[in-house]
Amino acid sequence: MRKSNKPIAGYHLLMILSAVDGIIKPEEGLKVQEYMTEEFPFRLNLDDELEIIAQLTSDQWQDHFEFHAKCFEEDSTEQERKDFIQFAKSLIKADNKVSDDEHKFYILLKNLWNLN
Repeated sequence: MRKSNKPIAGYHLLMILSAVDGIIKPEEGLKVQEYMTEEFPFRLNLDDELEIIAQLTSDQWQDHFEFHAKCFEEDSTEQERKDFIQFAKSLIKADNKVSDDEHKFYILLKNLWNLN
């Protein structure tokens, strides 16, 4: 995999977080759109990125997630990572239900970034 910049890496992280429970709920989709608006003030075609994510099998999600967590970490400050963690938390809570898999990936991200 080629290194992603911070906004693209964040997109991958959020998409996986929203998909690990088997379905991207409308509330989660709105949160991802909110991230996109904040991180990409200009119109951007993410079809290629979405295709990459869509082709992953569930057993590939963790490696992909960890790779993009590292990409995000390399291009961000500690405060940006803390802010992203809070945003990720709001994403997994958007449908008022946090699955075990969503929680697992959220905790994984906190651990990868040493934000415990």
